[in-house]
Amino acid sequence: MDIVHVPVLVKEVLEFFKNIEGVFLDCTVGLGGHAEAILSKIPNSVVVGLDVDEEALDLAKKRLERFVLAGRVKLFKSSYVDAVEVLKNLGFDHVDAILMDLGVSSMQLEKAERGFSFNRDGPLDMRMDKRQSLTAYEIVNSWDEEDLSRIIFEYGEEKRYARRIARFIVRNRPIQTTKQLVEVLARAIPNKHSRKRHFATRVFQAIRIAVNFELENLKKFLAQAPELLRPGGRIAIVSFHSLEDRIVKEFFRNEPKLKQLTKRPITPSESEIALNPRARSAKLRVAERV
Repeated sequence: MDIVHVPVLVKEVLEFFKNIEGVFLDCTVGLGGHAEAILSKIPNSVVVGLDVDEEALDLAKKRLERFVLAGRVKLFKSSYVDAVEVLKNLGFDHVDAILMDLGVSSMQLEKAERGFSFNRDGPLDMRMDKRQSLTAYEIVNSWDEEDLSRIIFEYGEEKRYARRIARFIVRNRPIQTTKQLVEVLARAIPNKHSRKRHFATRVFQAIRIAVNFELENLKKFLAQAPELLRPGGRIAIVSFHSLEDRIVKEFFRNEPKLKQLTKRPITPSESEIALNPRARSAKLRVAERV
């Protein structure tokens, strides 16, 4: 399957990194788009790329092959939560820049068997890391109504109908596939066609966040990030929903070892959104180690 991967806000990220040389930690290397841009545009750069998605890493290795052969990129199947350990094994106590792109890739969305998309019928999976045991199927079919309601309310930001949706899910078990879940949500959500976004968006987001411990992992990594950066080093984070952005904003604001370089998040231009509609919700925040 030939995936055309377009990294989000790449020009803006490079602008903040333009005066930095040395070791770049790409916490979510994905298909390698940002890493390729850094290695191509920034002299004397070395990228340490992490990802828990083995399929994405294989594609990144092919994309970055010339830099791998040149010894300028090292890729690891690892969560960014374990970045300190990975870097120490390489002999690095600090890095010069950190990049995180917290979005779900086109490859993950477009492969029905991954279970991320409500537009494709597939198993209820949603795991970034296929080694872990928790899947969307277990959450949908095993979690009690109260826990389902809580994640739909908190992670999906579905303030009005979270309890009703959870009740419909529990009453219609077992739910085997993404298509069956969408059919249940269609019955559960009133006035679904008046919504700006697809009515299943928030629930799928909530389940995906819960499956992959996304918010917990982000908080764990941010707590380590200032000590990983050299003085003058920069951390750039691209988020795609308000929960992540709020965590990043509050951390940058309250962490005394970091100076915010973006008082407001940077968002994609109209031309970028026209070329890559999935970029529309992206927000970039950057801070510098003082």
